[in-house]
Amino acid sequence: MDSKRLILATLLSALVLIGFDYFFPQAPAHQPAPQVTQSVSSPTASQASVGSAGQAAVVQPAGAVADVPDGADTRIAINAPAVQGSINLRGARLDDLVLKQYRETVKPDSPDVRVLSPLDSKRADYVDFGWRAATSDVPVALPNARTLWKASGTQLDAEHPVTLSWDNGQGLTFEVALAVDKDYMFTVTQRVHNATGQSVALYPYYRVNRGYTPEETGGMLVHEGPISVIDGRLNEGSYKSVRNDGVPPENVAWSHQGTGGWAGITDKYWLMAIVPDQASSVVGTYAWQAAQSQYQVGFTATAPVQVAAGQTVSTEAHVFAGAKEVRLLEQYEHDLHIPMFWKAVDFGWLSFLTRPVFFVLDWLNSHLGSFGLALLTFTVIVKVAFLPLTIKQMRMTWKTSRLKPQVDLIRARHKDDPVVMQQQIMMLYRKENVSLFGGFLPLFIQAPVFWCLYKDLYVTIEMRHAPFIGWVKDLSAQDPTNIFNLFGLIPFDPAQILPLLTLGAWPILYGATMFVMQKVSASSTSMDPAQQKVMMFIPLLFTFFMARQPVGLVIYYCWSNVLTAIQQIIIMGRLKAADAKPQLVAKK
Repeated sequence: MDSKRLILATLLSALVLIGFDYFFPQAPAHQPAPQVTQSVSSPTASQASVGSAGQAAVVQPAGAVADVPDGADTRIAINAPAVQGSINLRGARLDDLVLKQYRETVKPDSPDVRVLSPLDSKRADYVDFGWRAATSDVPVALPNARTLWKASGTQLDAEHPVTLSWDNGQGLTFEVALAVDKDYMFTVTQRVHNATGQSVALYPYYRVNRGYTPEETGGMLVHEGPISVIDGRLNEGSYKSVRNDGVPPENVAWSHQGTGGWAGITDKYWLMAIVPDQASSVVGTYAWQAAQSQYQVGFTATAPVQVAAGQTVSTEAHVFAGAKEVRLLEQYEHDLHIPMFWKAVDFGWLSFLTRPVFFVLDWLNSHLGSFGLALLTFTVIVKVAFLPLTIKQMRMTWKTSRLKPQVDLIRARHKDDPVVMQQQIMMLYRKENVSLFGGFLPLFIQAPVFWCLYKDLYVTIEMRHAPFIGWVKDLSAQDPTNIFNLFGLIPFDPAQILPLLTLGAWPILYGATMFVMQKVSASSTSMDPAQQKVMMFIPLLFTFFMARQPVGLVIYYCWSNVLTAIQQIIIMGRLKAADAKPQLVAKK
């Protein structure tokens, strides 16, 4: 009976892995936008041409007369500790930003990850902001995508903010003060000075823009696309729904009014987000501009800002453009009072488990200097924590094995009456204090641990490109070796011929440790030959399934199998020794 339960549990686990493989495909990670090339063209009403993000900036100092061809771009550099790029003065857009500390691949010569790209690039990602008139009765010239702003400096860095300015020629002066911290957060302060002699009402807006539909690599495991938290409520939109559900004339697919919050577009590891003043009343929206093939996510104030004659008013927001580092997001959440900013990392509906597991791994990594060693240490912690349940399980297994001759006798005696047969077997188990479900309890309890590790390895950037010993350079990716090309000796990729032809060294080690663990388990239970054949096949099946999982998870299970086998040998040895001792019978 116990061996049948073991087979059933193993097959259920295989189905779980099949589900992971089907619903959460292992696709390449999101590729940041490529470097853009110089382009000068005539702008339309909705866009302005932009130039090379990598070339030296052409700076328009404040107070100088604009002498730049209409449509050409002019830029000032961004050079902060964690990011570098440039600001496009044509339209005052944040549209060129790379991350200094992250590369696209593990190769040393791999380019830095790009999170913002200009409008005319193949993968446009940028942030813009501005003002909208409260009424169309009184025409007001407002800055737009074609506006050429003047800059107060030549470079934006963590120590030197920059102010952009533009005079509309009608008595209104617009300013944008930009600052950046040592990480990925920009502070954007928009100001309007009114010298018209009459009050002006304007709506400030901030938004992130994406000019393409990316390949969503996470399947159902990680959210990618529009995301927001307004009034403490998380909303995760999809690219498809934003395209299909837009309502003219603004083509808004989703909107929500509230106080503060944040909204943006998220990828697996990267985030562009707008964080408005947390005391302001705003409307957050997801929209699709079909003419430009552009997604827009952002905020607009619910009430206009009244700028009285001779006064200056300002509105402030923050722009996050960078890596979704868990502790950094939580630091911003605390310092800037951003609600639930940690949810930019998709820890899932079991976040009350996945987050603590991540923090344990991160703490171990900070002390051991390796996420690989942290995984091995975490495995030991899990084994120690579940040791009482494991001992109980092994006792049930041992008792069930000892009762097998009696169970077989009951089956033979009552083979024509199944009801009586089951009643007699259950009476025997109750008499001997054997639980039929005792063997499943550790499996069910450890299943969430498996899920937490799988989720954390897949969604947290801290695990991305985390190396281990030998050939493992990225614990979040599958094992890069393959037995079908003799581990690289034959210069071709068998997976390009057939995806099934992917079997690395660590998955092979996993299959071997699983085989050893089952042999140890079989020595303590009684199995018929048919059951033994099934159990011999299962390690091979799991080996191919695990070949497509993150190698960190495979390493965890290899080490777990080794520890489990050692535990079983020690515990079963003690149970056998205790059973072999002569039992004292009390005198009557």
